[in-house]
Amino acid sequence: MELGIGMFGDSRIDPGTGQIQAPQDRMKEIIEEIKLMDEVGLYFFGIGEHHRADYAVAAPEIILAAAATVTKDIKLGSAVSVLSSADPVKLFQDFATVDLLSDGRAELMAGRGSFIESFPLFGYDLKDYSDLFEEKLELLLRLNKQNPVTWRGNFRAPLINQEIFPRPKNGSLPIWVAVGGTTSSVIRAGKLGLPVMFAIIGGMYENFDHLFELYRQAYEDNGHDMSKFQVGVHMHAFFGNNSGQIADYYYPIYSAQMDRVGASRGWPPYQRTQYDFGRSSRGHLIVGDAEYAVDKILAIHEKFGLTRFSAHMDVGAPGHKEMLRSIEIYGEKIAPKIRAVLNKDR
Repeated sequence: MELGIGMFGDSRIDPGTGQIQAPQDRMKEIIEEIKLMDEVGLYFFGIGEHHRADYAVAAPEIILAAAATVTKDIKLGSAVSVLSSADPVKLFQDFATVDLLSDGRAELMAGRGSFIESFPLFGYDLKDYSDLFEEKLELLLRLNKQNPVTWRGNFRAPLINQEIFPRPKNGSLPIWVAVGGTTSSVIRAGKLGLPVMFAIIGGMYENFDHLFELYRQAYEDNGHDMSKFQVGVHMHAFFGNNSGQIADYYYPIYSAQMDRVGASRGWPPYQRTQYDFGRSSRGHLIVGDAEYAVDKILAIHEKFGLTRFSAHMDVGAPGHKEMLRSIEIYGEKIAPKIRAVLNKDR
C-alpha cells in the first residue's frame, strides 16, 4: 500500500481578527512540507485546486513544478484538478511539464472539486455539471493515449489531427479519478479502468463498502487487468506524540474549518461529540499518535483492500511547526510499521 499526503492548501485564519494568512507565506510553508515528505520517504503528495481567499493554491501544477525542484523521489500530483471547469489540453500540457521537471514523477487526479467557484470564474454553467466532467474526462484520456488527436465535443473547439506537446517522460501520465459517494461516478471509473480515490470525510468509513464493491465489479466486468487494479482513500488525519494532546490541539482548528464550510451549506455547528466519534475505530478521522494511526490505517486497508492511503493533513491549517511534526511522525513512525506488517503478510 502506497502511503502519502493530500492537502488543499488551507490558509490560517486568525480567530480573533478573521485575517487570512498571506498566500505567499502559506505557499513557502507548503514547499517546505513537501520537501520533508520526500526526506522521510512518503510515496506521494497531492495538492487541491481552489479559487477562494481561504485557500492558497489555485493552480496545483505550479506548486508541483516548484516542488519538483526540491524533491527526489516522491510522486507529485493534484488532489484534485477540477476537470469540469478546466481545458483538458492545457491541463495535460501543464502536468506533462511537471512530469518532465520531476523526471517522471507527476500524476493527475481529476475530480469535480469540493466547491463551485471555478464554474462562473471560467464561464461554465452548473446545469452542465455532469456533462462537462464526462466529456472532458474522455478528452483527457484521449490526449494521454494518442498524439496526434482528432476529437469533437460540445464544450470546446474540436481538435483535428492536432499534435499536443510536451509529452510526459514515459509517453503518458498516471490519471486517477476522485469520487465522493456518487454511484454513477464510481461505475464510470470502473468501466474505464481508472484508479479511484474515495474521499471518506464524514461518518463511518464502512459505509463506503458498497461503493468499493461496485467499483471492483465494474472494473472486472469490463475486462481490465486486475493485477493493475488501484484504489485508495483520502481521509482527514493529523498525528502527534500523544493521542489525547494532539486531539485537543487539533479540535478547535478542525471544528472552525467545518463551521466555515458548513455556514454556506446549512450545516449545524460542529460538536466535540462528532469529532470524538470520527476518531473512534469506525469513524472517518485519523487524529492521534503513531500506534493509534497504524492500527486504524491497517484496519481500513483490510476492509477495502487498499493500494493507496492519503492522509489529508492540512484541514483548517494547523501551525507549520505542528504540520512538520505530523509529517515526521507519519514518515518515520507510522509508515515503516505499516509497511512491515503488510510485507510480513505477503
